[in-house]
Amino acid sequence: MIQINYPTQKPAIKSLQGKELIFCAIRKRWYVITPEEWVRQNFILYLIHVLQYPASLIAVEKQITIGAIKRRFDIVVYKNDVPYLVIECKEMNVPLTEQTLTQVLHYNATVNAPYLAITNGNYCKAFLKTDNGMYEIFELPTAATR
Repeated sequence: MIQINYPTQKPAIKSLQGKELIFCAIRKRWYVITPEEWVRQNFILYLIHVLQYPASLIAVEKQITIGAIKRRFDIVVYKNDVPYLVIECKEMNVPLTEQTLTQVLHYNATVNAPYLAITNGNYCKAFLKTDNGMYEIFELPTAATR
């Protein structure tokens, strides 16, 4: 597993009408803080400030169709306009199980990225998909390794 060392930058948070909101640097909007949204927004900052991915290459919660079912992936990082890394975010208290991996694999059947990751905000499991199978990797690819 990969332990996530977050940057010093933190997402902007504010209160509005009794609700706590968190700002999404990608979608440029405020969202109600849920445990999963907290993980998603902090992981986005990790992608930008630690792994050095440009924000312009990151998509958040876009709808995809799997068979006849519409779903939304959490995060996809692009390379040359092609999906490169698909990330599924879970709440901090949710263990990274095969069920979570299966979820991101279903998304990737449509997205078809070579790298997959699942995170609960504390830890991350990452995988590289090749023609010969899928292999766990022990560090996420950075923008420089693209």
